[in-house]
Amino acid sequence: MAYDYQAVHALDGMIGAISERRLNHLAAHRTTAIATVLAAPGQTAEAAGILVANGEFEARFSGPGEWLVLSEVHAPETLAAELGLRLGHFAFVADQSHGRVALTLSGPDAARILANGIAVDLHPEAFPVGRAANVLCNHLSVNLARTGEASFDLVVMRSFADALVGDLKVMARSFDLSVDFATR
Repeated sequence: MAYDYQAVHALDGMIGAISERRLNHLAAHRTTAIATVLAAPGQTAEAAGILVANGEFEARFSGPGEWLVLSEVHAPETLAAELGLRLGHFAFVADQSHGRVALTLSGPDAARILANGIAVDLHPEAFPVGRAANVLCNHLSVNLARTGEASFDLVVMRSFADALVGDLKVMARSFDLSVDFATR
């Protein structure tokens, strides 16, 4: 028996079109390519040097010698291959595109919303643009990155995406938050 599989986003049917985008907005990305890079033993500096942002992808700290790499330019099928070619024997690369979901929380109250469930100082001096960390958002492990003065990206495992969106909605109860798929 043949099966016809279709790629379905983890949040399809759970969030949808909104009538208007509010100042505080949570956007789920449909096509972000995501890979994990783990430096080979003794090769952390070399791998880090190769992963310097070049416009095609963004490497985010995930742990010592480990990065989460996101790209809006590469297709999920090509990011891991491209990274593997660039990094060679300096690191190991694993595609995570279908196993993780990327979200962007933006707006004037984004840091205050996150402060309701994340125990990290999000003041711009303590957590500047470009900084990333693995944190707990309530009970869920996420990779949090500050992408702008009032913008944060959260990357979560696919099976926890719905729970994270629900948690963020609760964390934003006293703020005007809209939720939808990203248009970029």
